[in-house]
Amino acid sequence: MKAVVVERYGPPEVAVVAEESMPEPGLGEVLVRVDAAAVTSGDARMRAASFPPGFGFLARLGIGIRGPRRRVLGVAFSGRVERASSDVAEFSPGDEVAGMTGARLGAHAEYVAVPSSRLAPKPRAVSPEDAAGILFGGSTALWFLRDRAHVRPGDRVLVNGASGSVGSAAVQLARHFGASVTAVTSAANTQLVLGLGAERAIDYRETPVAAIPDHFDVVFDAVGNLSRAEGLPLLAPGGRLILAVAGLADTAIPHRGVITGTAPERAEDFELLLGLLASGELRGTTQALDGLESVAAAYRLIDSGRKVGNIVVRPRLTGHTGAGSWG
Repeated sequence: MKAVVVERYGPPEVAVVAEESMPEPGLGEVLVRVDAAAVTSGDARMRAASFPPGFGFLARLGIGIRGPRRRVLGVAFSGRVERASSDVAEFSPGDEVAGMTGARLGAHAEYVAVPSSRLAPKPRAVSPEDAAGILFGGSTALWFLRDRAHVRPGDRVLVNGASGSVGSAAVQLARHFGASVTAVTSAANTQLVLGLGAERAIDYRETPVAAIPDHFDVVFDAVGNLSRAEGLPLLAPGGRLILAVAGLADTAIPHRGVITGTAPERAEDFELLLGLLASGELRGTTQALDGLESVAAAYRLIDSGRKVGNIVVRPRLTGHTGAGSWG
């Protein structure tokens, strides 16, 4: 099969298409033919060894010193079941599914083997592109907002980086939970975030997030450019500061009201997110590129800081490069 391989850390061009062995599903696993795979900011950080402050040495020890030990990156995907292990009863060949691979990575390929516990059925009403696109940002935003910050109806939520993968999901999920949302983004993305449910949009070029005079019950920094010292003054009494891309110091040193960490990848969360997409309560913000060779182009867009929403790659050419769903 074809896959995108990263042999060493570096710029987008280190991600090249190569022939790899077809993965074999083990016990409890399913082989999926990939229809769409997300290219995320997490993938880009791993490809470039560009980790949050303080994590560089530890990350290289865990992931690889000169390059990723797992050469095929990619975590979130959608596709069709090709075959399943004999002990898997919940999925059959031909089933449409979406899921995440966790630390084993491997989704930037034509096929991926994954434990059935990391898969959710894909509703027919949801495109493969939107299914793959929602899982990374959606599961991250869901865990921070629902499970950690316990967002309630009437809460005032500020989302910094509201037009990205995590940020666009956070705007929509906070609104779904009954909060009023203020979105920090560029002027070019104002209409996008307002359309996703934000009540107000702030252009960070005119008003830096740390200079916003209002106070919020939850401040969600989705991009990693707001420090704990800058975020805490934005909180109302009893408020919670979410640092989704926190450095080592903010992660290791607890502080009341500051939430950091890594979101789990749970099939029940995938099913919830896909169901919200199918019902129209969440909107897809997905740009799709054709061919695995487009992974390098996706990385260039992420590295530029101008990515909007989610980027997915369709491993097999469909003849309409650049198509996407924007709700």
